[in-house]
Amino acid sequence: MIDARLPVHAAIPALLDALRQTRRAVLQAPPGAGKTTVVPLEMLGAGLTAGRILMLEPRRLAARAAAERMSGTLGERPGQTVGYRIRGTSQVSESTRIEVVTEGILTRMIQSDPELAGVGAVIFDEFHERSLNADLGLALCLEIAGALRDDLLLVAMSATLDAAPVAELMGAPVITAQGRAYPVTIRHLPRPLRKDTRFETAMADLVARAAAETEGGILAFLPGEGEIRRVGALLRDRLPPDCRIRPLYGALPFAEQRAAIAPQAGGRKLVLATAIAETSLTIEDIRVVVDGGRARRARFDPASGMSRLVTERVTRAEATQRMGRAGRVAEGVCYRLWARGEEGALAAYPPAEIEAADLTALALELAIWGAEPEAMPFLTPPNPGHFAEARALLRMLGALDARGAVTAHGRALAALPLHPRLAHMLRCAGAQAAPLAALLAERDPLARGGGSVDLALRLSALGEPPPDADRGAIARIRTEAGRLARTARRAGKGGARFDEMGVGAMAALAYPDRVGLRRAGDEPRYLLSGGAGAVLPEGDPLGGARLIVATDLDGDRREARIRQSRRGERGRTARALCPRHRLARPLRLGPARGPRYRPPAGAVRHAGAR
Repeated sequence: MIDARLPVHAAIPALLDALRQTRRAVLQAPPGAGKTTVVPLEMLGAGLTAGRILMLEPRRLAARAAAERMSGTLGERPGQTVGYRIRGTSQVSESTRIEVVTEGILTRMIQSDPELAGVGAVIFDEFHERSLNADLGLALCLEIAGALRDDLLLVAMSATLDAAPVAELMGAPVITAQGRAYPVTIRHLPRPLRKDTRFETAMADLVARAAAETEGGILAFLPGEGEIRRVGALLRDRLPPDCRIRPLYGALPFAEQRAAIAPQAGGRKLVLATAIAETSLTIEDIRVVVDGGRARRARFDPASGMSRLVTERVTRAEATQRMGRAGRVAEGVCYRLWARGEEGALAAYPPAEIEAADLTALALELAIWGAEPEAMPFLTPPNPGHFAEARALLRMLGALDARGAVTAHGRALAALPLHPRLAHMLRCAGAQAAPLAALLAERDPLARGGGSVDLALRLSALGEPPPDADRGAIARIRTEAGRLARTARRAGKGGARFDEMGVGAMAALAYPDRVGLRRAGDEPRYLLSGGAGAVLPEGDPLGGARLIVATDLDGDRREARIRQSRRGERGRTARALCPRHRLARPLRLGPARGPRYRPPAGAVRHAGAR
């Protein structure tokens, strides 16, 4: 059933034997070994289980591409033997035996059916990326296998992971597949970049040099969509006429993603890609890699109260992954945008997302599951302090009760594809909050000025964006806003708790701990309802407002600088703070001590409120 030319073929007998004996295995195989498309088909062909085989992929493009490639191997279309399920679309049928899903979908499946009825095996592909959803999914599956389903097959697959800790956690043997890559020549910069060098300019220069010195397709790694657009613009007149620039990032329409992956009939192809091209995807005609040395990761951002993507240096494991893309079809070359002497400062592996990301969604999922984090088989346990903060926020939102048990409102929040802050806002305010939820979930689509940003101005820019706006981000926000509005409308009367609301009141629903009351004095200093202090820049248009909602702060723990806010509509903003959404006894304002909330009997107090 499999292509014998793929290196993973040699490891398949050992893998199948391990699954027959222990029902668990860890497979190590380098990039290009074929594990993503070979292992599920071989498990199906071996008849190891009568149930469906689920395979988790960290990205939607990888999930869809893997399903299409396996379906092509069988001479079928997706949705027959092999299907996929990703956010917004799916191709499955009653005959589907292998289902490729994104990681968050597995969690929803388990929470709605803890026994995973009809599922015989779960494969965690690219587990080395250590996403929060993958760590949670593996922990939940180990719980299920230990208590409810001793017949459930579990496989963790990785290219660069240190396999021993995962194998110990799973109680599984490690199976190793040797790669068969062509040699790749590495070319570093002669000296480190100067500190004042613009990244996009340096990257465009290196790509142009690689194009002049080599032949074949080029894959250039950049941290995000903005950098891809800027580097592409710089290269437009510097490449040969037959060289086609193809962007590749997660938010790109699938037709354009497919064009970047597919071989080019004539001429030369330059793919400007994010880390989406590091693993899982096969771009067959690549001979040259240009590595910008940067990666974007999810980190908890105290400024926004949620996880945000931050740009960091790549690790040695990531650099190795990227280099390997140049040696898939022939000898290749990898250009690195750093000097050889800088490699010693690179970390060995990227950190697990559970160590650095916001834990609010994780705390909500564990509350629904009914387990404490220390009782779960996590490869990396969550930080107790960060987890306690996440629970405090969930109590503030009414998602947990005073005992820490999940409420009906909390279950409804978990079903929405948003951070719990934004899900709470959408659930309470309904479809009117969809544009704001989409805006707050996306990176800022406008160039930031020196003062704070009024959310109402950001929302108005979605209709008529200024020249310096990120058009791609605005298009995504519009699309997501429409989807969220439809979701809210389907909730009907069980959703929205308030009639028409202003932007400030809706923002207060998402940020009940960020409602600021102006302190006495001439300076625009505020006391936030969570107990912290904050200040607006001098001369800011919102500086005279008595009540504001700060949705973005600079992270200073003593007195944060407000970077994004909205003037509060006094009555509306105060009522929005009620965690049980009752209109009695709303926020009371005291001129000296700041916001004080007196909840109705039985309601949960806001953290830090007096």
